[in-house]
Amino acid sequence: MRYVEEPFTDEEAVVLRRYFTNLDGPVFALVNLPEVVKGALFARYSRTHKSLRRLFLDEFVGDLDMSGDLTVDATIGLKRAEDLYERVFVQYGDDSVAQLGGVHLACEQASNVLTKVLEWGRLAAYLEQSTRYIEYDRRLDGRFRYLRPPEFRSSVAAEYIATMDAIFTTYRDLLPQMTDWARERFPKQRGDSDMVYKSAIRAKACDALRGLLPASTLSNVGIYGTGQAYEALLLRMRAHPLPEARTYARSMLTELRKVIPSFLKRVDRPDRGGAWTAYLERTREATRELADRFVDDDDGDAGGSRPDRPMVTLLDWDPAGEDKVLAAILYPHTQRREADLLDLVSRMGVADRAALVQAYVGDRVNRRHKPGRAFERTDYRFDICCDYGAFRDLQRHRMLTVEWQQLTTRHGYELPAPIAEAGLAEPYHEAMGRSAELHALLVEQFPVQAQYAVSLGYRIGFVMQCNAREAMHMLELRTSPQGHPSYRAVCQEMHRLIAEQAGHGLLADAMRHVDHGVTDGLERLDAERASERRRSAPAT
Repeated sequence: MRYVEEPFTDEEAVVLRRYFTNLDGPVFALVNLPEVVKGALFARYSRTHKSLRRLFLDEFVGDLDMSGDLTVDATIGLKRAEDLYERVFVQYGDDSVAQLGGVHLACEQASNVLTKVLEWGRLAAYLEQSTRYIEYDRRLDGRFRYLRPPEFRSSVAAEYIATMDAIFTTYRDLLPQMTDWARERFPKQRGDSDMVYKSAIRAKACDALRGLLPASTLSNVGIYGTGQAYEALLLRMRAHPLPEARTYARSMLTELRKVIPSFLKRVDRPDRGGAWTAYLERTREATRELADRFVDDDDGDAGGSRPDRPMVTLLDWDPAGEDKVLAAILYPHTQRREADLLDLVSRMGVADRAALVQAYVGDRVNRRHKPGRAFERTDYRFDICCDYGAFRDLQRHRMLTVEWQQLTTRHGYELPAPIAEAGLAEPYHEAMGRSAELHALLVEQFPVQAQYAVSLGYRIGFVMQCNAREAMHMLELRTSPQGHPSYRAVCQEMHRLIAEQAGHGLLADAMRHVDHGVTDGLERLDAERASERRRSAPAT
C-alpha cells in the first residue's frame, strides 16, 4: 500500500519528534502531551483537511510550553518500566490490567471502507474527518484523495483510476455551482457574521454533494482506546478479508508497541493472537460458504435511483415491552419480585401508567437529560436501507448492535433535493452511473475491494438493534434540525414505528426531543451561530 509521506522542515521535525511516534507513516501515536491537548487536537482534526501533525504545527505549538520536552524523541520508542505488566498481564493473563492504559492514535489516509472497520468496536472512542465541513476537491501529493489498491493492476487499475478521477472531477466542478446556488437560495441574514454564513453555506454544499464521493475516499480517524480495545481491534483487522485492513493493522501494531508494548504481546504470537485470528477467518469463511449455498443472492448492478426495499422496517419488538419497562421502573423502589410487579402493571389504568413514566422521565429540559436503566428493559430491531453517507453517521452509535451488508450498487442511490433544485441532476446521475459500471467490472475478481468503487449516495442494508434508552439517545440526536436530511429521515421513521407499530406510545412520548420537522434551509446555521456565541463569550 502506497501512502503519501508529508514533508517537514528540519525545525518542524525536531518539534514533532517529541510528541509523535513517527514522522512519515499514516499511523502514529500521540505522546508527552496533556490529555486536554490531545483531545482538542482530535476535535479539530475532524473539521480540517490538514494532517494531525501539520495541524499541531500550525495551530497548537504556539500555545504549548515545550521547555521540558527538549530532549525527548518519541520516534525511537518510549522506555517504560514494564516488569509489573509483564508479571501480571503476560504470566497471569489479567485482561483487566490492559483496560488501564490508553493511547491516542491517529489513523490517516484510510479509505471510507476501512474507517468502518476501525470504528466497529464498542470499547474505544473515535472521531472521523467529516464530509460536511471539508471540501474533497483538494489534492494530496498532486492526486485526488482516494485509495489506489496495489492489487489492482494493468487494465483494471487503469479503469479504476480513470473512473475515480472522473467522479472526483465531477465533485470538484459541481462544488462551486452548489455553493453559488446555496448563496442565492439562502441569502445572508442580518446579524450573521461572514464566518457563520460561510460555514453554513459550505456545509449545505458539501452535504448535497457527499453522495458523489466513492467509498475509496481517504479519511482521517482519531482513536482513543485502552490496550484491551486495541488488542481486540487488531485481531479483527488481521483476520479481515480486506487487504487494506490487514496492511493497516501491521502499521498500527508497530506504533502502539512504542507506547503500550506489554498490552499487545499476544496479538501476533502464533499460539495466542495467531490462533484467535485463524479462528475468526475460519468461522467467517465457513459461514460465507453456507450463506452462498442457502441464499440465492444475485447481486445485479442496475445502479438506478429506485430502492428495492423499504428505508426502515421494524422487524422485532416485544408487545409487552412497555409493561416490562414500567415494572423495571418500580423494581428498585420496592421489595417485590419483578413478576409481581409485571402483574400489577398489567392492571394499571392509562392515567397511572402515564404518571409513572412521567415521574421517572421528569421534565427533560434538553436531550442530555436521560432516564435510567429501566428503559433498557425492551428492545427494537430495525432493518434499514439508506445511503452509505447516512449509514456512516448512524454506525457511530456503537452501543447499539449494528451489522451491515457489503456495500454494492444493488439498492440504488439517493438524489439529494438540492442537487435537483440547482439543476445539477444530470452530471450527478452520470457520475453515479460510472460508479455502478466500475463496481460491476471489479466485483467478480475483487469482491471485497469492489466496495471502493461505490459512491456514498448508494444505499446499503444494515440492521440496528437497540433498547429504548439507546433509541432515545440516537433518535433525539440524529433528528435535530442541524442534522443531515438523510439520517434525519431514517431516525424519524424509527421513532414513528416505535410509537405506532410497536405500540409503545408512552416510551415514544418520553423521547420528546425527537424532531419530526422538515428542514428546508441551512441546517448548520443555528449551530454555527451558537458556536460563535461560545467563542465570543468571556472566559470564566
